[in-house]
Amino acid sequence: MTVNIAAGAAAYADTARKLSSGVGVAAPAQGDGKGFGDLVKNAINGAIDSQKQGEAASMAAVAGKADINSVVMAVTNAQMTLQTVVAVRDKVVQAYQQILQMPI
Repeated sequence: MTVNIAAGAAAYADTARKLSSGVGVAAPAQGDGKGFGDLVKNAINGAIDSQKQGEAASMAAVAGKADINSVVMAVTNAQMTLQTVVAVRDKVVQAYQQILQMPI
């Protein structure tokens, strides 16, 4: 399977734009009671939605109702999202293990 580098770069640019402008990002405002847990929850929900879109596109392709390019884009996006979630999880586990090894 080939990966469309331009589409990946566009997705990263779109995410960077959203982060810098605050659009589509669950950035907590001062004093509203939201925190890191809500940010993580929203990120996980976004990853789940990406996986669902990839599955829906695959099912539409099996039924012959989808363009192959859109299916490849949705599945690639889902794959990149899953890889990101796994990488973040690994870093969190690694940090937790380092904390456990710290002397008291």
